[in-house]
Amino acid sequence: MRDVIKKLTPEQALEVLMRLSHHRGAIRDTVLAEARNVLSEIDLDETAAEVFFALDSIDVHDCWDRAGSSGDSYTSPDEAALELIEAQLQPFFDQTKRYHELGLLEEEDTYCRGVILGIYRYEHESKSEFRQWAVDIPIECAGALLAQWRERGRDAVSAAAMDAFIRDRCPHWTRDFLRTGGPT
Repeated sequence: MRDVIKKLTPEQALEVLMRLSHHRGAIRDTVLAEARNVLSEIDLDETAAEVFFALDSIDVHDCWDRAGSSGDSYTSPDEAALELIEAQLQPFFDQTKRYHELGLLEEEDTYCRGVILGIYRYEHESKSEFRQWAVDIPIECAGALLAQWRERGRDAVSAAAMDAFIRDRCPHWTRDFLRTGGPT
């Protein structure tokens, strides 16, 4: 019976956690503190690696399958590539927004940097066949995330730190992102 927690499905574990969070007092406080701890444990390079892997795992055949005529509409290979990339990036964009909604602004900044770095690495390091079909899409997606981050009203210190990060870790994007706030 000691391993019962390890045997729970993700849904069952979530249900246990939700029940504990509805208790009052020390149990609820402990659950909330641990949730904040988990959310605060962000490794920028690990996040970048997750983003890179998600993008690099897109199969060019999926792009080809989506492209072409279907009924009375036509999807170009570029549009299909954009759809595939956006689908892979959406969970990362959503998590960035969740950090903001929770008021975890430092975590939001770190996570956003990790996502941008992962996209940058994909654009500059990927050898996948699909990458050849997605020439300008990565920088456009990173620019969209950066614009969303800036629209959430970041202070001057955070904005300067983001600019320094881009100069340091994403040097090929410096001209595009620091001059205009997004790709040109």
